[in-house]
Amino acid sequence: MALSPQSNEAFLREVDEELRKDQALHVWRNYGRWIIGAVIAGLLAFAGFLYWQSHSDTRRGEEGEKFKAAFKALSENKVQETEAPLKELAQSSSDGFNAMARFTQADVLLQKNDLKGAAAILGGIAGDTGLAQEFRDLALIRQTSAEYDTLKPEQVVERLKGLAVKGGIWFGSAGELVATAYLRQGKRGDAGKLYGEIAKDESVPRSIRQRAVQMAGVLGVDAIVDQGEDKKAK
Repeated sequence: MALSPQSNEAFLREVDEELRKDQALHVWRNYGRWIIGAVIAGLLAFAGFLYWQSHSDTRRGEEGEKFKAAFKALSENKVQETEAPLKELAQSSSDGFNAMARFTQADVLLQKNDLKGAAAILGGIAGDTGLAQEFRDLALIRQTSAEYDTLKPEQVVERLKGLAVKGGIWFGSAGELVATAYLRQGKRGDAGKLYGEIAKDESVPRSIRQRAVQMAGVLGVDAIVDQGEDKKAK
């Protein structure tokens, strides 16, 4: 006997449901363990991320307290008390604490007039590709400053010419060292020009600009900014 349209539709739905159940059962039998494993792995990964985030925040807080204590000891001239915490912070996975601790170690050595030791630490920072470029550039400038008397002027220029560029964040510090190196090479024209550019750059710290004005004047370069020009620049 032929099925009515309604009966035919019901039959097809029943067959479709049975087919889906059979497919689902087949998938579960063959891949059920993998599905459970994937879900568990995902939950473990998420839990691990939450723990790592919490642990990182706690560790950064602890490192901040150690750095604060080290600076307090320095301000009280208790240098020996800073050695252990600074050494530990110098190994931190945090770029900020890592770099600041190493810069501070170099500063302590500079206060002891240990230029060679300070230059070694600063050179390590400058060559550390894991740190931000701003830290590395500053370290290179300070390393060059510590080693200045032992370097040939062309070495100073070669090291810092890429940083002694108008608009750069270290233009004043690097430019001043390069200009002095030019003087040692007898390149008075190059030195005067660079001192003049430093003197007129509003982004350069005032103390460096004032020295640059004086040096430029000695070398015959007018580096005094006119009041009207200064107002326009501002």
